Amino acid sequence: MIKLYGTILKLIVVFMIVAVTFSPAVARQVIDQLGRQVALSDDPQRVVSLAPSITEIIFALGQEHRLKGVTRYSDFPEEAVNFPRVGSYVQLDLEKIVALKPTLCIAIKDGNPVEVVERLESLKIPVYAVDPRNLNAVMETILEIGMLLDASEAAKALVANMQYRIQRVRSRVAEASYRPLVFYQVGIFPIVSVGTNTFIHELIVFAGGSNLAEGPIPYPRFSREQVLFLSPEVFIISSMAKGEIFERVKAEWNRWPDLPAIKNHRIFLVDSSLFDRPTPRLVDGLELLGRLIHPELFEEEQ
Repeated sequence: MIKLYGTILKLIVVFMIVAVTFSPAVARQVIDQLGRQVALSDDPQRVVSLAPSITEIIFALGQEHRLKGVTRYSDFPEEAVNFPRVGSYVQLDLEKIVALKPTLCIAIKDGNPVEVVERLESLKIPVYAVDPRNLNAVMETILEIGMLLDASEAAKALVANMQYRIQRVRSRVAEASYRPLVFYQVGIFPIVSVGTNTFIHELIVFAGGSNLAEGPIPYPRFSREQVLFLSPEVFIISSMAKGEIFERVKAEWNRWPDLPAIKNHRIFLVDSSLFDRPTPRLVDGLELLGRLIHPELFEEEQ
C-alpha cells in the first residue's frame, strides 16, 4: 500500500512538472522607460491611459478596444471622450482607476503623481511608464506601446510613416538659404515661449526656423518689450482658443506695424494639441510649421 502511494505521488509530481513546463506563460517581465521592471499579462485587455497623449497613441494603433479609462482632457480622436474619466493626468483619481480593474496602466513621467503610481503598484496593478522628450523618443514610445498591446506591426507602420514625413520636411527646408526668426507664444497670456529642451523647439528647427527663445529655460516668460526687441519674422500663437480671442491678441500686436511678422502678415494661430502632446500628431505640427515658416517651399501644399 505504501509502495502504491509512493508511485501515485511520483506520478502527480511528474504531471505537475509537465503541466507547468508546457502551459502558456501568463505573465512577462518588461522594462519601462524609467528603468523599472514591470510584470504584466501577455495580452492586457483592460488598459487605463493616464495621459491624453497615451490615449492618442492607443487609438493610433487601433487598440482602443482595450481602453477602459482615460484622463480628463483625452479629447482626440472624438471617440476618446466616451470613455470613463479617471481625473486629470496631474491629479489622478485612484479609486476610479482601481474600480475599472485594469490589467495595465500606462503612465507618463512628466505629470503623473509618483504617489499614485506607487499606490497602484502596491495593489498589484501593473504600471508601465514612458518619458518621451523628443520626436525620436515619441516614436520609440509608440513602438513600446505597440509591443505591450500586441500591435507591433501597426506601431512599426505608424513610425515608418512618421519618419518618412519628417524626412520629407527636413529635405525641403534644407533647400532654404535663410532661417526666419520665429517667436512661438504658448497661450494668450502671459507671454510664454519655448526653450531648447522642448518638442516645439525641435519642430521649429526641423521646419527651417530659428527659435528666438532658445535656451536652458523650457518655458521662459517675456515682456512685450522683449518680444518687440527680438523682432520676430514669424509669430506663432498656440492655443485652444479661436475666433474672437485670437483676433483680439492679433489686434494687440498690430499696434506695432513695424514688427517684421506684422508688417509681412505672418502672425498665425495654431492648435496647441499639435505641438504640446507627444503623439504622432507632432508630425502634423511639423508639416504645418514648415508651411508657415517656408511657404515658398510648400506652395503645392497650401
